[in-house]
Amino acid sequence: MRADHGAAAELAEELLRLAQAQGDPALRLEAHRALGQSLCWRGQFAPAREHLEQAVALYNPEHHRAHAARYGRDPGLDSRCYAVWTLCFLGSPDQALEGIQEALPRAQALSHPFTLAVTLIIAGVIHQLRREVPAAQARADAVIALSTEHGFPYWRALATVIHGWALAVQGRGEEGIAQMQQGLADWRATGAEFIRPYYLALLAEGYARLGQTAEGLGALTEALALVQRTGERMYEAELHRLTGECLLAQEGTRQKAEEAEACLQQALAVARAQGAKSWELRAAVSLGRVWQRQGKRAEARELLAPIYGWFTEGFDTSDLQEARALLDALAEVT
Repeated sequence: MRADHGAAAELAEELLRLAQAQGDPALRLEAHRALGQSLCWRGQFAPAREHLEQAVALYNPEHHRAHAARYGRDPGLDSRCYAVWTLCFLGSPDQALEGIQEALPRAQALSHPFTLAVTLIIAGVIHQLRREVPAAQARADAVIALSTEHGFPYWRALATVIHGWALAVQGRGEEGIAQMQQGLADWRATGAEFIRPYYLALLAEGYARLGQTAEGLGALTEALALVQRTGERMYEAELHRLTGECLLAQEGTRQKAEEAEACLQQALAVARAQGAKSWELRAAVSLGRVWQRQGKRAEARELLAPIYGWFTEGFDTSDLQEARALLDALAEVT
């Protein structure tokens, strides 16, 4: 299953035009769902959310529940899950968590294991993005068990990567990396390519925690090449940021430091272009720390304060807590 998200979005747009011309709500539902998901993968989060919410609004359980058997997933719940996923990127982590917590009981009530697996894996990703490690691991465990029972190698592979990331973050680096590598190998064995940049980023983070920055940079280079080839830009800003962080962790020349800072600037630019406030915050924190070490405290505050001030929720997440701590440190008189 080769990924070409540009072509997929074009096909989804054509599907929507045909559905609107026919005036069939069922076709419009599937078209909005397809286009919303395609735009999400391309990093166009705001329009993706609009189409996905239109799909949710069109969903009628009595009329459309049969779509789960026809298309493999319940379209209403699938659209709802992707819609709350976009909220993570757009800077509403609490709304995303609330949304996926509401979706899980609905998925369990459907008695459709594949849709439940999708819902659980997105729940795991949302917890991972919020840096809620035990919760991400628990969701991954649930997906692995469900996928093993029903024969879903696709979702089992993805859950294995998230489970490995959770182990690595909790200090079991070598075991976690081994699991992530196995999950990625199993994923490729299904013939799939999409979402691989995200999972390569998790692998790179695991390497970095063990001080294996060269291996981490290798994974990130592979991920960025996939972004350029497939158009899957959902995680692009983070790939640039993590590349910068790996370069900063290496002892090197001034040229390498400048290269790392350029990567962080690129992460910031991509996040801003996508309207991805969560990625913008992470990039601003990473770059702000660099400027803090360089003695550019005022510049760092001017960078970080506006994006931190934009947020109205998520203040219990590690991303916003780290941003607040950095702002407080930058405000201290030395």
